[in-house]
Order: sequence, then structure tokens, then C-alpha cells
Amino acid sequence: MTSTLSAEIAATAARLIVEEGLEYGAAKRRAARDLGATGRSSVLPGNDQIEDEVRAYISLYHADSQPAELAALRDLAATWMERLAAFRPHLTGAVWRGTATHLNDIHIELYCDDPKAAELALIDQRVDYEVSSGESARGRQIWSFSRIGWTETTWRLNFSSDSSNPAATPTSCDRCRIGMP
Repeated sequence: MTSTLSAEIAATAARLIVEEGLEYGAAKRRAARDLGATGRSSVLPGNDQIEDEVRAYISLYHADSQPAELAALRDLAATWMERLAAFRPHLTGAVWRGTATHLNDIHIELYCDDPKAAELALIDQRVDYEVSSGESARGRQIWSFSRIGWTETTWRLNFSSDSSNPAATPTSCDRCRIGMP
């Protein structure tokens, strides 16, 4: 029963991710709630199972539109990765995995010792934004750059102060948002 419920949660979460643009965690929790499995975290599927279901859902219901949407998101990501090349950008998330639709955000990790340098780069490129800072779940200081762009695409920029080895310190919970035209 548990594996059947877990599979149902994965399939429902995949639909929510593709059709509503939810992130994996939020989609799993909502799918579990919708299926009456609240408070039973042991039945929640892993992200690998969710991703398999997302790919299956896309191939069944969006095979005609998703490849073009993904290509457009990757083109936009490549443009901004070139513009932010000084910060060694790394594409992550659904756009990188190939499961993105027009509802997904573009996730890019940037590596710099001082986020003010990234802010100056945005100013130099005349990007209108709001800045805020806070603390991540890991206790790191984070900086957020936010802007409502002319497009519906939202960027999530992660900053790591370990500029010597970007792969050594992934900062997946240190999300920063920026919408770019």
C-alpha cells in the first residue's frame, strides 16, 4: 500500500510541477494532502521518482510544446550566463535537467567572494532590481536581487563565497530571485 500511495503521490506531484510550475517539495506536499496522506512523510517519493514521473508526464501530454519551451529557456539562460560570466555561472534545476516548461524558473548558481560585485554587474547592465539580504537555512548570509521583468521568466541566483571551488559548496537553499527582460 505504501509504495502504491508513493507512486500516486509522485504522479500527482509531476502533474502539479508541469501544469502549475510548482517546485518538487511543494508539489509532493500538496499531492500528499490531496490524496489524504498528510502527516505520513514515509510515503513521500524521492526526487528521482518525481523526476521520472515528470518526464513521463511531459512525454505524454506536452511532447509537442515542451521541447520548444525548454529551448527558449536555455537560450535565455545562456544569454544571461554570458553576461554574468565573471561569476562562473552554473545552470541547475529543471532547465538544466531538460524537464522545464514555460512555467519553470531558471536556476543559475553564481560564485563570487562579494555579492556586491554581482550587484554592480547588474547595475552596469541597467537591470532594475530590488536587493535584500537574510540568512539561509544553513546559516549563511544571502543576498536577493529581485525584479519583475517584461517576461514571466524568473531567475533564481545562488551565491557562494567559496570562489575557489564552485562544485564543493552547492548552495541550493540560498535562493536569490531576479527576473530579467
